[in-house]
Amino acid sequence: MLKTPSARDTWLFWLVALLVLGAGLGLRDPWPADEPRFALVAKQMVESGDWLFPHRGAELYSDKPPLFMWLQAAAYTVFRNWRVAFLLPPLLAALGTLWCVMDLGKRLWTRRVGLYAGYALLFALQFTYQAKKAQIDPLVMFWITLANYGLIRHFLRGPDWRMWMLGWFAAGIGTITKGVGALALLMLVPAAFAAWRGWTSVTPAWRDWRVLAGPVAFLVAVSLWLVPMVTTALHHPDPAYRAYLEDILFRQTAGRYARSWDHPQPAWYYVNVMLTMWLPTMLALPWALPAWKRRLQRHDARYLLPLAWWVLIFVFFSIPHGKRDVYVMPALPMVCLALAPLLPGILRKLWPRRLAVGFALAFMLAMSGAGLAMLLGHPGFEDRLIGDRGLQNDAAPFAWMLLAMGGCGLGSLLWFGFRRPIAVLLSTLTFFWILYGLVAYPLLNPSSSARGLMTQIDRRLGPDVQLGLVAWKEQNLLMAQRPVATFGFVVPWSEQLKRGIAWQQQAPQQRWLLVQEPALSQCIDRSKAELAGRSNRRIWWLVPAAAVTPGCVPAGPELEEGTDAN
Repeated sequence: MLKTPSARDTWLFWLVALLVLGAGLGLRDPWPADEPRFALVAKQMVESGDWLFPHRGAELYSDKPPLFMWLQAAAYTVFRNWRVAFLLPPLLAALGTLWCVMDLGKRLWTRRVGLYAGYALLFALQFTYQAKKAQIDPLVMFWITLANYGLIRHFLRGPDWRMWMLGWFAAGIGTITKGVGALALLMLVPAAFAAWRGWTSVTPAWRDWRVLAGPVAFLVAVSLWLVPMVTTALHHPDPAYRAYLEDILFRQTAGRYARSWDHPQPAWYYVNVMLTMWLPTMLALPWALPAWKRRLQRHDARYLLPLAWWVLIFVFFSIPHGKRDVYVMPALPMVCLALAPLLPGILRKLWPRRLAVGFALAFMLAMSGAGLAMLLGHPGFEDRLIGDRGLQNDAAPFAWMLLAMGGCGLGSLLWFGFRRPIAVLLSTLTFFWILYGLVAYPLLNPSSSARGLMTQIDRRLGPDVQLGLVAWKEQNLLMAQRPVATFGFVVPWSEQLKRGIAWQQQAPQQRWLLVQEPALSQCIDRSKAELAGRSNRRIWWLVPAAAVTPGCVPAGPELEEGTDAN
């Protein structure tokens, strides 16, 4: 089966990718800030049968389109296990992104270049870290990369009208995953420039009538969700559905970009993100920049299209005041594609090899040093790990895990030696991510997911006791061990507490409230309430009816979702 070295190298890559990205699948629950929200929405889709309009508790959830939650819910219907289902879509999206980059590298250059592109992407820290989280961004990155895949094949190995339609269709699906999916179509800009300047390697075929099939494919993709959603919302008797429509189509897309009400960052923020979170891939940048310049001077569009698109994405996301590191992540696959054909020559140079082994050494020393500090001393980060996160045990398991990560890196160095620095680097990172999934997930899960807190609460309350949540987070409702009542989510906390007290007074002997500490008002006698515990850097209280001052009207923090983000 594996008769050629290239076939063995390809299978080895996919084996490593599955180990790195899939280690820990099924070993943890959703962790804040976003994972519990999406998993809760997906869970309620399955339970209610309403997949068109996502809900968080009793309220409509309009922050994001539902496609990502659909995939989580669909995965659950197949595997019947939420620990697998909620992480499966980003895993498959990451693997799909790797395939797109590798296949483009092979088609534009050689199979070896495709493998270099795959490894450069797989071990970029941001890519691997985000691929192991259940957030929308890996899925958006896949649709954008698939759209780039289709458009680049059409422009550089075409005209190929099926690939042209694939590019537009994928951009449409990316748009209904998250509005920025349409940014894949910015690839038309460098392609049009190359055609205008007469670069012979570009075949746009702009005057062919089939060019119109692309926009049609985009509209078809967007309509798969937009048409039934808009039609249903406009004809629904509940005005909340029209408010949902306006919020998700305007405030959460153009409004968020123009006013960017959260995550303020300076204009140069993404430069720092790319130079740090795209390591170790970006270690090759000093040698890649002059090489890219020479190839662009030779009018090689294989470099122009991905590099120019990277610049356009960088500029687009640098304009708003609000920025997050994941916004620019969809550009990473194209950077790796443009870098891949240069890597064989770069890695033969002395200083890039020294940087690679130096990065691996720094990584293993950092892991080993942190582990030894936790075993032999009492560093500040240990207090934060144990105290702020609400862990119930000491730090020894984490210390031994960090030592194991450093030890595996040292073993890689001893095995491969300084003459094979890339093997040392990649194997060190491989062991790190595998241990992170197989060891850190189970250790952190009880406190990070709120499972430990909600399990303790369930044990403390009798089987007939009803529980209400005030100032709650999605992980509390998701991990609840019994049916619970909620009193709104974006509703101000004082109003939630007021509603909760009214609900409790209807059956004071059977109903308790779980309240986040900042939401406790002057109406609650803390001496009669019970400390439930600490989870996700928050303190929670169990409030019986006896702890509520009769006739008191709650007044307190008016916090809403987003102002208390993790």
